[in-house]
Amino acid sequence: MGRFSITDANNDVSREAVSRERKIIRTSIIGIATNIFLAAFKAFIGLLSHSIAIVLDAVNNLSDAASSIVTIVGTKLAGKAPDKKHPFGYGRIEYLTAMVISVIVLYAGITSFTESIKKIMHPDVPEYSSASLVIIGAGVIIKLLLGQFVKKVGKETASDSLVNSGEDATLDAVISASTLIAAFIYIWKHISLEAWLGAIISLFIIKAGIEMLQETISKVLGERADATLATAIKETVLSFQDVSGAYDLVLNNYGPDTFNGSIHIEIPDTYSAGELDELIRSITKEVYKKHNVILTAVGVYSVNTSNDKSAKMRDAIYKCALEHEHVLQVHGFYVNEQTRTIRCDLVISFDAQNRAQVHDDVCRQIQDMYPEYHLEIATDFDFTE
Repeated sequence: MGRFSITDANNDVSREAVSRERKIIRTSIIGIATNIFLAAFKAFIGLLSHSIAIVLDAVNNLSDAASSIVTIVGTKLAGKAPDKKHPFGYGRIEYLTAMVISVIVLYAGITSFTESIKKIMHPDVPEYSSASLVIIGAGVIIKLLLGQFVKKVGKETASDSLVNSGEDATLDAVISASTLIAAFIYIWKHISLEAWLGAIISLFIIKAGIEMLQETISKVLGERADATLATAIKETVLSFQDVSGAYDLVLNNYGPDTFNGSIHIEIPDTYSAGELDELIRSITKEVYKKHNVILTAVGVYSVNTSNDKSAKMRDAIYKCALEHEHVLQVHGFYVNEQTRTIRCDLVISFDAQNRAQVHDDVCRQIQDMYPEYHLEIATDFDFTE
């Protein structure tokens, strides 16, 4: 219930998605061109100077270019319109491309570490020229600027793939800077630290790749909704007249900034079916308009309006339940005097070691308070906790 035109919503979303897609692809193309240019120069200089660090730096530039290509492919695939097989669209493909980029970074780090160890065991004598050092220095500046630019656009467009590519570019700038440092040390002291420096930096790259991968896998598994967004949605719902509570918000992520979900509202038990239908439709439209979230379902908790006794019972039960450390909230309270039934939901924290035990303890206390009533108390979750 509470459904409004998904087709209209998807039409609005598609227009925004086209603009977002163009920005991501344009940024990725800039990254590809820049990285191929830098890779060619660095590979040429590295081979001439017998510098393993510079050659590995060129390989890292190629991995960045590959990351940008993966980002473009993933963005195009993620932009496919919903169909019968995938009615909520293909947005989650972007998480898979972010995962691929993480693997590329991880592979580049492992490869660099392996090659560095080989050069430690069988070192080459590097030969640096002024021109090569100037080009490497320029590469550091270019990669830093590129990394910041790509990461900035990635955050603006909520693209994990671009954010990961930007972080990778920044790491490459650090590699290039370390290569310069190693070159100056060699020119000054005739001590070659390239391979050792390459091994140390490779470990940092491996660490960054693992962290990127962990973050992306976490999103694929499904993380809790952003607390700020959840609070804003609830505030919008509560702004409607007669809505006294908004609970059980569940948001399902189908790609960056693409959500649908459900929520429960508390309203007076005097509402007619027609009034309820109009209210729910208004809520779903307003939530989509303000937050770009499609509520596919709005559940209802009725509130006693003609029974003063129930209000006192509610206050007493709420006070009793909330005295327990891990009880975060009580909602959906209703007393049916005809069946002598008390209904409500207990939101119990995930921090509780035994949530079932907390539920049983609260129920036992409430039953002692009102032994003549039958209890229907459910354990609930706060998915934004």
